[in-house]
Amino acid sequence: MGYRKKKKTSKKGKSGGKVMVIFMAALLLILCVALLAVSRDWTQGSSSTVPLVEMADGAGADGETEGSRKETETGNAGNTAAEAGGDTENAGSSGMGSGESSENSENEGAAGTGTDGNPDTAGTGSTGTETGGSSSGTASSSESSSDEVEEQAREILSTMTLKEQVYQLFIVKPEQLTGVSVATQAYEVTGQALAGYPVGGIVYFAANILTREQCSTMITNSQSYSEIGLFIAVDEEGGTVARVGNNSAMGTTSFPNMKTIGDTGDTDNAYNVGCTIGTELSELGFNLDFAPVADVDSNPDNPVIGDRAFSSDADAASAMVSAAVEGFHDGGILCTLKHFPGHGDTATDSHEGYTELDKSLDELRQVEFMPFEGGISAGADFVMVGHISVPQVTGDDLPATLSAVLISILRNDLGFEGLIITDSMQMEAITDRYTSGEAAVMAIQAGVDMILMPENLQEAAQGVIDAVESGQISRERIEESVLRILETKIRAGIISE
Repeated sequence: MGYRKKKKTSKKGKSGGKVMVIFMAALLLILCVALLAVSRDWTQGSSSTVPLVEMADGAGADGETEGSRKETETGNAGNTAAEAGGDTENAGSSGMGSGESSENSENEGAAGTGTDGNPDTAGTGSTGTETGGSSSGTASSSESSSDEVEEQAREILSTMTLKEQVYQLFIVKPEQLTGVSVATQAYEVTGQALAGYPVGGIVYFAANILTREQCSTMITNSQSYSEIGLFIAVDEEGGTVARVGNNSAMGTTSFPNMKTIGDTGDTDNAYNVGCTIGTELSELGFNLDFAPVADVDSNPDNPVIGDRAFSSDADAASAMVSAAVEGFHDGGILCTLKHFPGHGDTATDSHEGYTELDKSLDELRQVEFMPFEGGISAGADFVMVGHISVPQVTGDDLPATLSAVLISILRNDLGFEGLIITDSMQMEAITDRYTSGEAAVMAIQAGVDMILMPENLQEAAQGVIDAVESGQISRERIEESVLRILETKIRAGIISE
């Protein structure tokens, strides 16, 4: 029995051994499968790190590309100044308002140190970097929705006094702010002037622009002193009207008159002019160009437009103007159609006195309005209204700058939603008939947003302030234009978000 028991036990041991072997084999198999899975996961994880490494390497290259793009955008948008005066090419560069002093050291030249004697301290005044002082340019336009832009603009507007709102309506020469004979730098005197007269923009002429470094420093300092970013403007059409391009020291591209461009029949040439001028101006700090000319050169006796226009044919001029607007925008600068309702068929020059366009509204629609419509469709930012009377349309001899009828046609018939600015208010078509205060009040009443270079800045601004306080102009009318100005500056990056 013991044997049988032993035998039985032995069988049991053998059977248990087999089970153990099978169990160990299964365990080993499971372990191998697990190791294989881990190995596959690890391998996949390792291979997934390859793109990350490549991305890191690529990021260096992309980073450079991004840096280049950012630099281009900053250059194209941040620094854009345009010689304000729109059609101020004949207006001169001294032109201080009456009673303004010229006893000031700020006309010492680019190498001067300003009133504080220290250029290094320039640009530290005011709070320009909070709501302005930045001009990152039109490249930032797509970054803000319309609602966000309006909300920011309304927020700024709500903090502004009536005086601040009214001065925002003016673009002036630096001499009108500081009282110097010719301004070539911007230091403490400019800062003090902008604190007292917080204008919406400054326009520079050939006499203000000496060298690249001087020009850029002057613009940068001026921006830093302004609590709300400034339009920095210039007349840079190409050809004879080129404050920057006709100065060899600036190292920019020189173009022929626009008639030469138009005669090629190739709109790409108009685009290239706009893009090149826009890029080169923005690199210097400008953000607004009073170009392109949207007049049709339809009168050979016209003394002021001529070869500055693209063509004597309305269709051709319209196509060229539209392409130029696109070029300016791609170059990173705001642009201006001028001189509404059309200066190409006048026989006199509004610089020198009363100027009349003897046409009906239908005739204007068939010729003069066409390049403006083309430029508006392309997204032009400003339209400059000339001091041109159109009695067949308005029933009076008011210049377009002061005519509610013609401004309404521009807004409602042509559908322009941007900024409407006057031509220089120092032209004799205005100064022969109106005081600075009268002209400014009438322009605002007519629906104009911005007033360019009044003969006397303080008198013009005070005239508007008095008109608001007396109820002659509503506060809402002022705020309508200021809101439009602020929104444009926000979209262009002139006011930082």
